[in-house]
Amino acid sequence: MTETGEGDAAGVRVFPPGVPLLTIVAGAALDRFAPVGPEWGVPTALRIAIGIALLVAAIGLLGFWAVRTMRRTGQSENPYKPTTEIVDGGPFGFTRNPMYLQMVLGCIAIAIILASWWILLLTPLCWAALHFLVILPEETYLERKFGAEYHAYKQKVRRWI
Repeated sequence: MTETGEGDAAGVRVFPPGVPLLTIVAGAALDRFAPVGPEWGVPTALRIAIGIALLVAAIGLLGFWAVRTMRRTGQSENPYKPTTEIVDGGPFGFTRNPMYLQMVLGCIAIAIILASWWILLLTPLCWAALHFLVILPEETYLERKFGAEYHAYKQKVRRWI
């Protein structure tokens, strides 16, 4: 079944990009008002270079590549719009959730750049929010809509990495 109709969307519970944004803002605020943890012990230039490299890889290699791959199939990356087919090319060939993986890696990268223990400590909460409030509803929707085709894809490609 691949028809689209009224109410044909994943029904995620939160705006996905808002989750890592909230993680970063909350972590930065906590760093300002309740700093924790020891110094990072890495020269600032090296730490920033590592963080920027990770951020560029996350946004460029995962984020833009995933969006481009989805748009080539005529689909939107917006989880509130219908999915018309299972995308298994590009980054979707090695992770079912490259854009959400990008968001989690982005939090880690920003934590490294800012030397923020709070952002790093809050990143697992970001992962959990994306997992339970976004990914699981999306998977339920895709299983209902595509059945065996989506099940086969799940058997072939891991959820995260």
